[in-house]
Amino acid sequence: MKKFKFLKLSKSKKLRITDNYFREKLYIIFLPGFMSDIEGKKPQTLLKFAKRNKLGFLSLEYSGHGKSSGDFTKGNISIWSSDTKSVIKKIVKKNNFILVGSSMGAWIALNQFKHFKSQIKGFLGIGSAPEFLTRLMWNKFPKKIKREIVNYGHALIKNGEYEYPITYQLIKDGRLNKVLDKKELSKIKVTMIHGKKDEVVPVLFSKLTLRKFKNAKKKLVLIKSGDHSLSSKKHLKIILKELKNIVKDII
Repeated sequence: MKKFKFLKLSKSKKLRITDNYFREKLYIIFLPGFMSDIEGKKPQTLLKFAKRNKLGFLSLEYSGHGKSSGDFTKGNISIWSSDTKSVIKKIVKKNNFILVGSSMGAWIALNQFKHFKSQIKGFLGIGSAPEFLTRLMWNKFPKKIKREIVNYGHALIKNGEYEYPITYQLIKDGRLNKVLDKKELSKIKVTMIHGKKDEVVPVLFSKLTLRKFKNAKKKLVLIKSGDHSLSSKKHLKIILKELKNIVKDII
């Protein structure tokens, strides 16, 4: 397994990353999901793909995630998007890149377009979940849970086989990070991959993400047996196939 390293962003913040360095090459940037790390099958598979194809690679653990510094409950979409922006500037610099966002990572990816529009040459979403905090969580929470979050500042939420500590500041910050109603004019390849058996995020979210891109070459790939993680060998092969299709149009 690739050795990880830490990137110091400030006196109090260091983020764990994995990268494959190239001075003047296209990069693949993998952005993980909510409470995820970079030791999983998706980032490791994409790193191997990048090495085989002599491409740059970058993935990071946002603050409060994995082994990065910080308290998870103090983080939010704004902070994690800022973490991503800072790491891209330090590692990828002026190189072009393809964004690969898994679940919440797709939301973080969409927030990067305002900073790196000319460098982003493709976007691949996996079980994309932009605006999930409002649309999938807050809007569907029973009144009892909402009261608990407002009165105590947080609550432990179960969703399928996952369990999340949800803070009120996280919910409020999510409302400030609306991305689905803003059109994106980039003429790039945008592919969304979503499992039909995803019990965490409905396929609708991948469709809404595609609608954002007015001038892109858009594609929706639905995996009949796919769950939310899409980490089996079969599903990873599909992800790599779609990534190759994006890469070959750029190089």
